[in-house]
Amino acid sequence: MAEEGIAPIALAAARRTLDVGGRAATVYCLSGPAGQGLILDPGQRFRVDLSNDLDVPTIIHWHVQIPPNIQDGVPDMPQPLLAPGEMRPFDFVARPGTHWMHSHVPEQEMQRLAAPLIVRRPEDLTADRQEVVMFLHDFSFKSPAEVLAEIAGDQAGAHVAGHGSGSAPAGGMAGMHGNRQGGQCDTSIGGMAGHGGMAMDLNDYAWDAYLANDRTLADPEVVQVERGGRVRLRVINAAAATVFWIDTGAAPAQLVAVDGEEIQPVPGNRFGLAMGQRLDLEIDLPPEGGAWPILALREGERERTGLILATAGAEVRRIDSLSENAAPAFDTDLSQEAQLVARSPLAARAFERSHILMLGGSMMPYRWTIDGAVWGQHQPVAARSGERVVLFFHNMSMMGHPMHLHGHSFQVAGLNGRGMAGAMRDTVYVPSMSMVDVALDAALPLHAASCDRHDDGARRFGLRSRLAGRPNPSPRPVSPPPWPAIASLARERPDTWSMARSTRCMERQRASEPQGTPSAA
Repeated sequence: MAEEGIAPIALAAARRTLDVGGRAATVYCLSGPAGQGLILDPGQRFRVDLSNDLDVPTIIHWHVQIPPNIQDGVPDMPQPLLAPGEMRPFDFVARPGTHWMHSHVPEQEMQRLAAPLIVRRPEDLTADRQEVVMFLHDFSFKSPAEVLAEIAGDQAGAHVAGHGSGSAPAGGMAGMHGNRQGGQCDTSIGGMAGHGGMAMDLNDYAWDAYLANDRTLADPEVVQVERGGRVRLRVINAAAATVFWIDTGAAPAQLVAVDGEEIQPVPGNRFGLAMGQRLDLEIDLPPEGGAWPILALREGERERTGLILATAGAEVRRIDSLSENAAPAFDTDLSQEAQLVARSPLAARAFERSHILMLGGSMMPYRWTIDGAVWGQHQPVAARSGERVVLFFHNMSMMGHPMHLHGHSFQVAGLNGRGMAGAMRDTVYVPSMSMVDVALDAALPLHAASCDRHDDGARRFGLRSRLAGRPNPSPRPVSPPPWPAIASLARERPDTWSMARSTRCMERQRASEPQGTPSAA
């Protein structure tokens, strides 16, 4: 129930104009009372009236919020799209942390129909620190249809030339379902070698610009900070197809939360995040004045974007949008993920259901699968609500995939066959030729999941099914399960859990296929 006497927040899907490198660009937006996005206070319900001020139908997914399924924001699961001029109310308990919201319609997320969703904890109001949001996106002046045509059609064309990312030869992974790293889809030659000499696929498209809070490094946002102050930097990767490294340079940082969930602090000055993931960094500034660039480096490439923290009167120098050297590929050995430990893990408990999810596909033909099946041919798995479920993501492709589950948070429970009690999250990155296990307590409603490499203009491909039984009375974190034999699980292939799952590349494939053609999931 909504709080009595409290008016809902007005949120509108609309259009706006950005200046991108000196060129005007008309994009979509999610406009709230204070501009792009929403910030909720501790304990404040997510009570929102969403209006569609666009001339096309839309629907918004509240990423990592766990509303009643009818309010989750996936087309026809079960609510239809919001028609132009229509308003729809949403009302549920908000989960605290650094989150975001975005369209679940092909093309629209690429057109910037996405925004931050920050839900503060009580300590956020009392802590002696400044909060800064860094919202990352990739951008093209071309239409989503044109982008998709280049990615899925002319895969060896000019759009991938010089990307610095490699791929296995066409057909080289035949029967192994796969080809990608970072969820992007690149067929350029001569990329990064690994996995026994096989090249990993990195970036699939050369975007016109990379944005931090809607701006490039030609005109970055300069955030005024205090000498010797502490900054809580909330980084959100809302890019369609770009993995970033966040480099704090001379400003030492601690990683304190991932996907809105607090972790044991990890010190450093460079942390990576895939599409859909979020990082919270605490940065202690030196007592002397100055300017500190916070840069987002595109993996495998020289492009970068970012913002600048600066004290009053400090000199702010121009930063080139190209670095001298290409950034490395992201977390190919899962070394970053291995450092993350939840502050509030799942309660220790044996798991009751398990399922192996084989991620695969190829660039030529442009086809992406889960368990060998494309979307429309998938076989859902099922679980009863309240059951402890373990999913084994096994990526047999040369591209990494960030996997997101709607309606659930989970704990990372294994990396490459080694059990662990890792971070609580909602989006986990599965590198090329790697295995990541996650554990969760199944919830009641129907939900969709997707790999948060939501490619622009691309349709999300997700397996969709129902969870049977009673809802879990209280969500509990997960304990690391014993690592079962892969072969045994593969033979059993239990139909255990009903949930949506997909990869962004699959989504792109679906959007690029003729209407009525089954697409990958």
